[in-house]
Amino acid sequence: MNRRQFFLILLTCLLPLGMQAQQETFRFAQLTDLHLSPRNANPTEDLLRSVAQLNATDSLDFVLITGDVTEEGDRTTMEKLKTCLDLLKMPYYIALGNHETKWSDSGCTAFSEIFGGDRFKFEHKGILFLGFNSGPLMRMAYGHVVPQDINWMKESMDAFNQGNPKRGKPVILATHYPMQEGDVDNWYDVTDAVRPYNVRLFIGGHYHSNRNLRYDGIPGILMRSNLRDKEGKPGYGIYEVTQDSIRVYTQRIGEPPKKWAAFSLTRSYYDRNGKAEKYPDFSVNKEFPKVKEQWTVQTGAGIYCSPAVEKDKVFVGDDLGCLTAYTLKNGKKLWSFQSGKRIVGTPAASEGIVVFGSADRHIYGLSAKDGSQLWKVEAAEPVLGAVTIENRIAYIGASDHTFRAIDIHTGKVIWVYTGIKGYIETKPLVTEDKVIFGAWDNTLYALNKTDGKELWKWTGGLTRMHFSPAAVWPVAANGKVFITDPQRAMTAIDIQTGNTVWRTFQSMVRETIGLSEDHERVYSKTMNDSIVCYSTLEDTPRELWASNVGFGYEHAPSMQAEKEGIMFGSTKEGLIFALEGKTGKVLWKHKIGNSLISTVVPLNGHELLFTATSGEVGLLKTKK
Repeated sequence: MNRRQFFLILLTCLLPLGMQAQQETFRFAQLTDLHLSPRNANPTEDLLRSVAQLNATDSLDFVLITGDVTEEGDRTTMEKLKTCLDLLKMPYYIALGNHETKWSDSGCTAFSEIFGGDRFKFEHKGILFLGFNSGPLMRMAYGHVVPQDINWMKESMDAFNQGNPKRGKPVILATHYPMQEGDVDNWYDVTDAVRPYNVRLFIGGHYHSNRNLRYDGIPGILMRSNLRDKEGKPGYGIYEVTQDSIRVYTQRIGEPPKKWAAFSLTRSYYDRNGKAEKYPDFSVNKEFPKVKEQWTVQTGAGIYCSPAVEKDKVFVGDDLGCLTAYTLKNGKKLWSFQSGKRIVGTPAASEGIVVFGSADRHIYGLSAKDGSQLWKVEAAEPVLGAVTIENRIAYIGASDHTFRAIDIHTGKVIWVYTGIKGYIETKPLVTEDKVIFGAWDNTLYALNKTDGKELWKWTGGLTRMHFSPAAVWPVAANGKVFITDPQRAMTAIDIQTGNTVWRTFQSMVRETIGLSEDHERVYSKTMNDSIVCYSTLEDTPRELWASNVGFGYEHAPSMQAEKEGIMFGSTKEGLIFALEGKTGKVLWKHKIGNSLISTVVPLNGHELLFTATSGEVGLLKTKK
């Protein structure tokens, strides 16, 4: 060994961990909020202009694409998007946005099939890049990073640092939403999880404007949308990584790039041993100490459906495609059945049989006793609809434009209706002679329960897909069907004719409805703080009461349910509440976590089952 080699080795040993090699210089681009649409050619033109300019730009190593790449999350548009992106002369890496996760006829499975996954990981010149989904998945709520993705990030960064985060190898994280309160409900889980590592930057979009933010101290960049601006020019981001910094530029078509932010690669921006600057407030639980969680199970997977219950068992589907049975008494896991892809729709159980749909394009019938498969029905596309069972017949809609009635004992399809233009996620209403449900095509359908023949369709003059009465679970009373929709209206529809009886925007409700046990009242959440109650008896809208529950801004599609005169509801930020059905008096509130609570299932006036997007299943109980 000569003297020069000796001193090189000595110098390497003396350098701090994570600083043993100077950062290589490189550049990459960011495209975000493309919003390609089947009804508007401009976003596609904007993207193609950006792709052409990117291809003509020297020294770009790759492109990050950070969500809202389509307007409606449909497969056809994503396939078109891929043909455009494949024109790039450099590699690209893509993550989902809320338009791909909230409105997705495939239950967010088409994205992975087309682009090879719903998250990405790669190392480039000494920096680890991780991109992941920030939701919300299929339910209107704040963004959410599911437990399995948080674990994946930590495992990836551990491997990058050879099991020792103190090595401090630099990481850049890409997502659609900013990791902050009001955007992602569990931002603190994410920042606490990544804090021990050397995260240099979060990169995202969503707000269609340039923003330089901090997520519990960690730098965060939001880039402008690729859509043409007021001057008619598309644009994107350019990042220049040097030996000691990251420089951020905006690049408009036909103009030189403009630098607007820069970050050090050596300076410490946050305490890697610290915690989030703020956590959710659970003080409401001290106000109502009689409300307790009898049991809670953390499943470790996202949950987007409500629980189903029969006798002494609770059944829950999850993001990993598992349908799991728990004991009602204490939450002990009894068995789990693995389907091929995620479960979005709420299952149903009757006569010892559990029925549910899966994004793997099948409807399953399982034994409630041991989870063994009794039958399955194949669909042409993912099955995202919730199940209603009545008199041994299961009713369920899918994304193949088909609604089915299935014998739960044999799996025989009794009838099908194929006249649906949009996909179905709702739980159908089954009455004495009708099956009624909405779809993401601005339409509410009423079918003959016996043979599936169409009786009527209601559109209410809705013109935008996003206004469809598709997430609400309809209810019926006194000759009327009641729904709410994203246009912020409550509507009463004649159950025999499909004609509008009344429609009101008075209370600014969205996609929730609930019926009292005596069928005289319907309930709904407003978009700010309150529950409202309307009469089902009149042919004009009559508000009976409005109660300020104090839950803040709210738009989650979790329905209201009444048992023993108590109305129960829940919110996108983990709150469950109970009101006196006839008066609206607030009886209690209890905060489970900070993510969406799906429609709760009351067992009686003082016990209810719940599920949360963050993976919890539990039984809540109030002392009498």
